[in-house]
Amino acid sequence: MMLPRDFFDLEDFEHKEIFMEDAPVWSALDRLKDYLSSFFVEPRPLSEINGQIECPLVIYQGEVRRDLEVKPSGSKGSVQAYMNGKPLQGASIILPGAYLFDDTIQIGAGTVVEPGALIKGPVVIGNNTEVRQGAYIRGNCLIGNGCIVGHTTEIKGSIMLDRAKAGHFAYIGDSILGNDVNLGAGTKLANLKMISGTIFVKSGKQRHNTERRKLGAIMGDRTETGCNSVASPGTLLGRRCIIYPCVAVPGGHYPDKTVFMPSKDSLIISGNR
Repeated sequence: MMLPRDFFDLEDFEHKEIFMEDAPVWSALDRLKDYLSSFFVEPRPLSEINGQIECPLVIYQGEVRRDLEVKPSGSKGSVQAYMNGKPLQGASIILPGAYLFDDTIQIGAGTVVEPGALIKGPVVIGNNTEVRQGAYIRGNCLIGNGCIVGHTTEIKGSIMLDRAKAGHFAYIGDSILGNDVNLGAGTKLANLKMISGTIFVKSGKQRHNTERRKLGAIMGDRTETGCNSVASPGTLLGRRCIIYPCVAVPGGHYPDKTVFMPSKDSLIISGNR
């Protein structure tokens, strides 16, 4: 039936309740908008803050601060907030030049939003996540802890579990990325068929009607894609799958450890690696 437990380890995922134990894994996307709305009933740090950010915003202990020093820290060019010369552990930072389209945005402790990122709510972003320069978060997104939404990566209507990474030039539409999924540069998760109609997922000899007009990819824990790969609408990959660079994967359900590799004028799909 392609249940959530077939794709993800949800034990430590903060938002595991969005997945129903006995419902198809893609049904979490149908509940995403309502689930996100529950986070914006009460006042929160970014309430009534929107538009282009003109000076560094630091969220620390539930309060937005504009008077703290923010400067580069560490060998990888990360940034750190300081109070009286001492680093603030767990502070979230939104750097000047980022654009918050509205105030239905929540970011967790230690998360950094870089200049040039554009975020439309509703969006919930977890702890220690990077939203890099030029990222475009188009709304109805749930992003876990330790994730990367990278340079010129666009994401909409999607869920990223913990430590999922889309570092460079990716498109993630109506998709779910499992724990530790990594998308190579230029990966595209297509979500809309060229021929109109709802998306069916083929699994073995069965075809399952998702009752969704848009459905991208669902990628199980620790699945990886090579650069410039494409997943067709309605692609469901089990855990630890690998897509080689420049490969286009046909829609359908594929079991754990499936490998997609190019061959001369064809595509080799193998399992049990």
